[in-house]
Amino acid sequence: MSIKVITESCNGCGDCVSVCPYEAIMVEKEKAQIDLDKCTLCGACVPECPLGAIVIKKGISKEKPSDYFGVMIFGETIDNGVHKVVYELLSKGRELADKLKVELSVSFIGDDIFPPDNKMVDGVIKRGADKVYILRNKAFKEFLVEPYTDALVYLIEEYKPEIVLAGATSEGRSLLPRVAARLETGLTADCTGLDINEDGLLVQTRPAFGGNIMAKIICEHKRPQMATVRYKVMEEALEKERNGDVIIDEFEPKPHKTRFLKKKIDQTQKVNLEDADIIVSGGRGLQDPKNFSLLQELANLLGAALGSSRPPVDDDWIPYSHQVGQTGKTVRPKIYIACGISGSIQHLAGMSSSDYIIAINKDPDAPIFNIADLGIVGDLFEVVPELMKRIKNGK
Repeated sequence: MSIKVITESCNGCGDCVSVCPYEAIMVEKEKAQIDLDKCTLCGACVPECPLGAIVIKKGISKEKPSDYFGVMIFGETIDNGVHKVVYELLSKGRELADKLKVELSVSFIGDDIFPPDNKMVDGVIKRGADKVYILRNKAFKEFLVEPYTDALVYLIEEYKPEIVLAGATSEGRSLLPRVAARLETGLTADCTGLDINEDGLLVQTRPAFGGNIMAKIICEHKRPQMATVRYKVMEEALEKERNGDVIIDEFEPKPHKTRFLKKKIDQTQKVNLEDADIIVSGGRGLQDPKNFSLLQELANLLGAALGSSRPPVDDDWIPYSHQVGQTGKTVRPKIYIACGISGSIQHLAGMSSSDYIIAINKDPDAPIFNIADLGIVGDLFEVVPELMKRIKNGK
């Protein structure tokens, strides 16, 4: 797409300047001027121009959906290893690729990322990938969304997959919307289900209206079809003896405006929430931010991660990295202990897949009890200390 000011029609009134959210428009010599480096083609200025002097033109793509072929997964890495969400995407991606009778690929972007004979790459192939693309450049040493967007767009334009998937992690949620905008295609975020319909289209399922309905979305005319998928909602792919190809490529991204300074580690989270086997979570029933120390003590005894519902995070009782729910992290531990959490739909969306749920709440009608395997109606300030006492005695 492109944007243009019809200078013959513009009178320099400045109405467009005030509505531009990116400060990309100025008036010079009684004519509106658009800074194309700042403009995102959002279109906010077009309806505000009383003279119709700003127009956005959509380019006509010569490519057809039939020009795209295959399923591609963005290979997110952590500490030079593979993020477990990739293994979940491989399970679903292999299923989708088999239905379409196409190849499944995983694309890794990095600096000195693992060599082709690395066990990590071998594990990805054994879990279902037909091809592994490795794109290398020193600009990819740390995750920065601008060069990573350039890289993933390059891979998609080079290999033309019909479906592109990524985890709904902080990286996936920041990267894929930019890639989709650059490619002028659709994107469904935070999917909990994926399937192929009778027309060979990707059916993307995600909660909508606060989790009250499940929306099924398709991208009929544009390619690739893109989706981010929630972590911990799908089973990991299992390793099998199989072979695949590894393609290594060099790519030079455009100069970018951001730079990496340092990585800030959340010292309040001692166990990774998404990978924890046991999670102890607190809600507004804790009454005071200081009372999270009680749950932290219980979590330490159990070797568990500390979680939270949304209200304590909104009230700055605990950092966002602890939030479980629709707007937080999706978890799937063996045991989930909910303390003083009422059980809103948004929170349940992030933890209802837990193997065993224990709920402690003094309100017998709290919705959390509807999904709990074990419900304890009582004051958490009495129940939790007694629970810790029994754990210590048991040890």
